[in-house]
Amino acid sequence: MSGSPRDDNASSGPGWKNDFVTLPGRGDIFVRDSRGPEGAPVVVLLHGLAATGLLNWRPAMKALATTYRVVVVDHRGHGRGIRIREPFRLADCADDVAVLADVLEIERFTAVGYSMGGPISQLVWQRHRGRVQGLVLCATASRFSSRDLRRIGFLAGRSINWLGRMAPRSVIRRYAREWLSEQIRDPQLREWILSEVATSDPVAIVQAGAAILRFDSRDWLPEVDVPASVVLMEQDQMVQPEAQEAMAKRLPDVEIFRIRGDHSACVSAPDLFIPALRSACASVLARSQ
Repeated sequence: MSGSPRDDNASSGPGWKNDFVTLPGRGDIFVRDSRGPEGAPVVVLLHGLAATGLLNWRPAMKALATTYRVVVVDHRGHGRGIRIREPFRLADCADDVAVLADVLEIERFTAVGYSMGGPISQLVWQRHRGRVQGLVLCATASRFSSRDLRRIGFLAGRSINWLGRMAPRSVIRRYAREWLSEQIRDPQLREWILSEVATSDPVAIVQAGAAILRFDSRDWLPEVDVPASVVLMEQDQMVQPEAQEAMAKRLPDVEIFRIRGDHSACVSAPDLFIPALRSACASVLARSQ
C-alpha cells in the first residue's frame, strides 16, 4: 500500500465531509463526500468484501475529486456502516445507496464497484434504474463460483448466521481482530487497518462472502441500458480474469481497461489502477451525454 496509512488527506481538506448519514427506516451509514466541484457529475464508490470505503478507495479518492463529486460509503456490517442483526443481503446494500442518493439530493450518479462492490453496483442499476447514469466495474464479475461453491456458500451463510445468534458479537470480533493482527507484519499498517475495521461485524462479513457466492446477474446483465466500463485485473487470483471478461461481454455498451495488477491493485498498484479508473469513469461520462 503506497503512502502513509495515517495520511487521510484523501478525504480531508476543503470541501470533504466525513460523517454519519441517517437513512430513514434503515439506519446510520458512514459517508465521505467531497461535495464538489460545483455541478460536477457524481460517482459513488462501493468497496469490496471485508474492507471499508477508505481502505479500498483512499489512493483514488483525491484523484477523482478533481473532476467529480465523490461519495464513498461503508457498506452495512463493514467498518462504520449500518449495524444489522438480520442476515446480510447485497440487495439491501444496493437499496442503501439509492436511499442515500435521495437524502443527499443526488438525482443520478455513476456506481463504481470494486470486487463485492461490483454486484452491489449491478443491483443498484437493476433495482433503481432511473438513478444510475453509468457503471464502472473493477475486479469483479457477474458470477463468482461453480454451482457446488454456490451451494457451499449458501450453507456457510446459514451456519454463520446461527453462530451469530449463539455467540456475542464482541467475542467473535475479538477473535477476528487477533487473527487479522497476526496476518499484518507492518506495525503502522496494522494499526491503521485495525482502526478502520474495528467496528466491522465479522458475522455480517462472512454472510457477505456467502452472498457473493450466490450472486448471478448473467441473465439480466444484457438488459443494462447505461454505458459501462470494466477495469480488468489481468493477474487477479481472487476473481479470475476470465470471469471479469465474461461479465464485460454481457454488457451491451462497454469499454474494457486492462491493467497488469492483482486483486489488491486498488491499493498496491495505484500508479496502474488510478489512471485506468479515471479513464473508465471518463468513458462512461462521455457515452452517457
